[in-house]
Parts: sequence; structure tokens; C-alpha cells
Amino acid sequence: MKSIAAISAFALMLGSAAPVLAQSSKVPEGTKLAADQTFTYWMQDDLKTLDPDLSTSKDGNDVLQQMFEGLYQQDDHGKLVPALATSYEVSDDKKTYTFHLRNEKWSNGDPVTAQDFVYAWRRLADPATASQYSWYIELMQVKNAHDVIAGDKKPSELGVKALDDHTLQVTLDSAIPYFRQMLVLSSTFPVPQKVVEEYGSDWTKPENMVVNGPYKLKSWKIGNSIELTKNDAYYDAANVTLTDLKFIPMQDNDQALTRYEAGELDFVQTPAGQYPRLKKEYPDAAHAPPRSCVYAYRFNVGPNGPEALKDVKVRKALSYAINRDIIVDKILKGGQKPAYTWTHWATANFKAPDVAYADMTQQERMDKAKELLKEAGYGPDHPLNLRIMYNTSADHKKIAIAVQQFWKQIGVQSTLENFEWKVYLDKLNGQHDFDVARTAWCADYNEASTYLDVNTSWSDQNSGQWKNADYDKLMKDSKTAADPQEDYTKAEKILAEDMPLAPIYAYSLPMLLNPQIKGYPFDNVQLNWYAKNMYKVAK
Repeated sequence: MKSIAAISAFALMLGSAAPVLAQSSKVPEGTKLAADQTFTYWMQDDLKTLDPDLSTSKDGNDVLQQMFEGLYQQDDHGKLVPALATSYEVSDDKKTYTFHLRNEKWSNGDPVTAQDFVYAWRRLADPATASQYSWYIELMQVKNAHDVIAGDKKPSELGVKALDDHTLQVTLDSAIPYFRQMLVLSSTFPVPQKVVEEYGSDWTKPENMVVNGPYKLKSWKIGNSIELTKNDAYYDAANVTLTDLKFIPMQDNDQALTRYEAGELDFVQTPAGQYPRLKKEYPDAAHAPPRSCVYAYRFNVGPNGPEALKDVKVRKALSYAINRDIIVDKILKGGQKPAYTWTHWATANFKAPDVAYADMTQQERMDKAKELLKEAGYGPDHPLNLRIMYNTSADHKKIAIAVQQFWKQIGVQSTLENFEWKVYLDKLNGQHDFDVARTAWCADYNEASTYLDVNTSWSDQNSGQWKNADYDKLMKDSKTAADPQEDYTKAEKILAEDMPLAPIYAYSLPMLLNPQIKGYPFDNVQLNWYAKNMYKVAK
């Protein structure tokens, strides 16, 4: 028997129209709106790309989900709500999904069709695209994705096809219960084939870019700003209140705070250590909700990594010596939590396993770290020297300096290497040119596999090139398990025993948000925000 999901009340609600800057369906009746509906948003780094098939960053996803709509989005609590998919059917074996699409247009007036999804997904998987996120289509279990990515099958053999202009069918190799949850990520968005083929890599320039979301690209001044403006061709434009979005990249977080206090930014992440003070000064603007991301130091055990890091005793010693409580309580002070496992504690249906080193005192961890290093052959007569790589940020630098001091206490000397975002990414995932790298992972969807799959041998994001056959098998088995928690528990324990990375802290997002901005989804643990649902009230 096939199950059918009907169009939700939310989707029907979106169909109602209202005048711009009159009260849209998302603005409470009687609300006095500000005359200027511009939202100015701080980003740590400029983006590497605006192409959904090439994007790899959380900030990139934040920008792209304002300009494009895929099959689904999330509501303020992180629950799945329809975007282009008005309904779907799934086969009895849960391997074939048939999505029915809303009538919608690209910003150039062309219709958005199922073929636009087919083209985008094939392009994502195609080795010729060289996307660092092609592995995502394999994680989605789309049929033949592995072979297409490997170049052993043609992109046309990928398990996705258009039955007609408004019906998209996806066939999976294995049924996974969270398949639809994965469809909120920008990597799964449609792209306009005609425009991409006409302009090539220039299709994301403001004069060429065509989108199907509530905002379109107005300008992109590299290193300065990305500006979006309301897309009047969007099907629900009448209910979009914010008219302009400005994304301002600024690596100096203290400078960003100054600009917030001067009224030049509506959003900024508070600099490390300053949240308690700012909460007292700006009680209505300061927030620190959980954010599903984990901060870690990745060890390079691949061909370009140092020989020392191929020894698990060294990796465990380095991880044990990091005093996570000092980093969280004395440096960051923004609601973060120490992390000894890789998956964020707030991930849906995930229970973190007990790992032995989490229960030790820090002194016990330090003693064990010294013992392990000695067993590995490192000490005063054979000192260990490592490089710590991080991308430009005062906060990353503070943590790197702290780790440098922690490691010095066990006899490890380290040199700090700082690179701007694009260079850092190339060294991390492209060249694997590092010893130890600051890294972080933010959930692509709210399920533990979004973290754990990163460490599989086939992951493009496994920058340390760690491989473990038992770990790979667990993650493969989890795809077909009725309850994958047991596999996830075993996988986390392997990470704690083999230590390919040192988890350091689970994120919160300590921020200042202009109290005039309403509709920000504080209860969505992924903090996926959609400007179309937000608005600015008058002072």
C-alpha cells in the first residue's frame, strides 16, 4: 500500500495573498512595521560560491535558502514543511518517492519543473562538476549515486527522473527514514539548466543569476557584501515583508560588534567571552540558543600528515590534554558545552554513549596523555612538533593558543598557521595540507548520521583521511536498521578509541539580534532561518 501525504494547512496558508507591507499572514495583526525592511546579517567569512551544487558552508546555505526553494523547508521548531513539494507518495518498500510540485516560476519567468531538479542532482553527482558535496547525494541513498560519483556510470543513470513537468520521482538504493529531512539542504535545490548552460561558471553573477526563492541577487562585492532584494516573481511574494537582505563578511568579530552597536548590523555573533556582559547590557537582544554544530581539531592521518599522528596513542594524548572546561567556561562563555563525542547533544533521537575519557578528571586525562606520549616514543629526547591550522578569526586564534599551551604541558610543541577562509578550505579538503586543523561540522539535517557519515572513508569531508572498516560497516548497516541508535553508539565509541579528531565543544549561538527583527527561529536547533518569515517592527 502506498502512503500519501496531503498538502498541509501551512502550504495552503502560503497561497493566500496580501499587499506588501500590509500585514502579511506572518505578521500579527496590529503590528506596526518599520518603514525600512532591511535585514543586515554578519558572516564570519565571505562565501566561496553561490552555486547550490558547489556550496559547502553553513553560511552559504543560509544565503542560498533565501534565493532558492527545494522540496522542503523547516518551520520555527525544525519540523519539515512543504516548499515546492505539495505532496508525495512512497512505495511499499520505501525506496521510491514520487513528489508532486507546486506551479512556480524562476525569476526570469520560466516555469520551475521537475527536470530542473533532475538536472541539478545529476550535476551535483557528476564528477565533471567537481563538487565537494557530491557525497551528499550518495548519503541520500539515491540509486547509482556511488557509481556516478566514481565515474563508473553516467549521470543520466542516477535514480532521479521527471515523470512530467510537475512530478519528480526518486529511487533509492536503500530506504532511509530521514530521506525527506535531507531535502532541506541547498545541495538538493533545483538549478535553471538553460541559464547554467548559457553562462557556465558565470551563471551566479548578479546580471545572470536566476532563482526561484523569495529573494534574488542584487550584488556581490567580494569581501564586502552580498545584497539580495525581494523577488517579485516569487509565488508568495505578497507575504514576504523584509524587502532587502545584506550579508556582511567580517573576520574581526570585535569590529562586527562595534558595527552592531552603531546600528549598522542587525545580527552578530558575540565575540568569545563577551556574552555575559552583553546579556546584561542588551537583555532584549542577547540570545544563546543551542546550535547543532560541533567544534573539533582534526588529525591528518593521510599521506600528507605527519608520521606521529598515525599512532593512535599520540592522537589520544593530544585529545586528552585539551581542557574543554577552560575553553567553554573561561574563553567562550556563551552557553557552549564540552564535547567528548562527535554528534551534537541536541540532535533528534540521539543518545550520546558513555566514553571513558569523558568521565576522567582533567588531571587524570593529563596524566594519561603524558603516559601515552611516552609509550609512543615522544619526550624530551624526541620532542613532538606539530602545526595547528585555523581560518582567520580572533576566537579560533584564542582557542588555538589555549590548545598550544595545553599541549606544551605534555611536551608537545606546536606552531599556529592562520589562513583566510578560501585558502583554509583548499588546504583542508583539497590538498590535505595540514597536521592538525580546526574544523567544525553543522548538521545538514536533524539526525545523527549527518555527523557520523562525515568520518566514513567515502566522505569528501573526511579531511584527515582516516579510514576504519568497522566504522564504515556500522554506518552502512545503520541505513537499513529499524533503530540505528545502536550503530551510532558503536560508531561514537570507535571514534573515542581511534580518535581521528578531538571533539572540543558543542555549539550554542551567542548572538545579538536587533529586537526590531521578529520571526527568528530560536527553537530550531539547526537555526535554519528563512527571511521570508521574518519582519522588522517600528521602534
